[in-house]
Amino acid sequence: MRKSNHPGWIVAGAVLIQLCIGSIYTWSLFNQPLSAAFGWNRDDVFLAYSIAIFVFAFATVFAGRLQDRKGPRLVATIGILLYSGGLILTSQIRELWQLYISYGIIAGAGVGFVYVCPLSTLVKWYPKRKGLITGIAVGAFGLGSLVFKSAIQYFISVQGVMQTFLILGVICAVAGLIGASLLRTPAAGQASSVALNQPDNQFTPSQMIRTRSFVLIWIMFLFASTSGLLVIGLAKDIGMQLAGLDDMTAANAVTVIALFNAAGRISWGSLSDRFGRIRMISIMFAMTALAMTALSIVSLSYLTFFITLATVAFCFGGFLAVFPTVTNEYFGVKNLGANYGIVYQAYGVAALVGPIIVATVGGLKTTFLIAAVLAVVGVLLTRLTPKGEHKPTSAKIVLSQ
Repeated sequence: MRKSNHPGWIVAGAVLIQLCIGSIYTWSLFNQPLSAAFGWNRDDVFLAYSIAIFVFAFATVFAGRLQDRKGPRLVATIGILLYSGGLILTSQIRELWQLYISYGIIAGAGVGFVYVCPLSTLVKWYPKRKGLITGIAVGAFGLGSLVFKSAIQYFISVQGVMQTFLILGVICAVAGLIGASLLRTPAAGQASSVALNQPDNQFTPSQMIRTRSFVLIWIMFLFASTSGLLVIGLAKDIGMQLAGLDDMTAANAVTVIALFNAAGRISWGSLSDRFGRIRMISIMFAMTALAMTALSIVSLSYLTFFITLATVAFCFGGFLAVFPTVTNEYFGVKNLGANYGIVYQAYGVAALVGPIIVATVGGLKTTFLIAAVLAVVGVLLTRLTPKGEHKPTSAKIVLSQ
């Protein structure tokens, strides 16, 4: 086995590209500087982030299908070029609509192309430890904001917000292309632990979307993503508006979210291997409901602000680690890239649900209470989810280089 084919190198490549695109979670650091630089309304600036998350999720459908046919290296390379290129273009914008295109559409699409590659690739290399290995992959995505936070703050203060987008784009291009070059799927018998021996439930996307399991999983993912995306996108603003924190202290929310987001992805992913995916999803929903309720009715202090954010981030990370393995176990590994791309659309819709609720109800606290209700409904939905709907097929799993 060539050194670059060793599973450890595949993991290293996956972690590197996930760290790069994980910088999208630093968006709350850009809201105020962009508003000040151009005189734009902060809600209009925040919409760029919502568009990016929506496009990110939408792009996973095409990326997943392309990866199933062409392999992860090509798709990840395309994604890194789109993401870094979008950041570089953002450094040149002068109008709000240009921000929506360069960051929201181009960079967002790049994240979507990259994101699906490590998930379905690593599941094939580590078929017996799906929860843990998926947790590591998406954990690196969550850690991206921590890795880039201090650098972004420094460059904004020294170089300005526009130059910071340029520097970030160049860094992600170099590091991301190195990581993408390391990705590949295992040859027959090459997967770690045991050769892939999957149950005969290999659903095509069209078969999957006609099942009751898919509908329930999609809705649960929608509700699971709503609270996390709200808190991540508005973390700094929540600290300043609801907890009365100063600018620099509130910015520490990015670090707290990154740490607990990443820890949740690894912890819940590993726990789901042992205690079951749906059971862990139910517990995460309950914890999220409590935290979002606290954000809506408690007079926040420094301590309660960071505790509630940490709880939401910890569970949000867990959701993103467990739902890919749920998709794998319910619908098979053969079309996992395409199937999870469809399931992941719930995440993209959730990115728009939050801002719509904020605009409709006109306040953060009421929005958080609505998100808490959605989490309670999520708990109830886990009780309705069947164990699986198997559709025997004669398809053989072919893993290409």
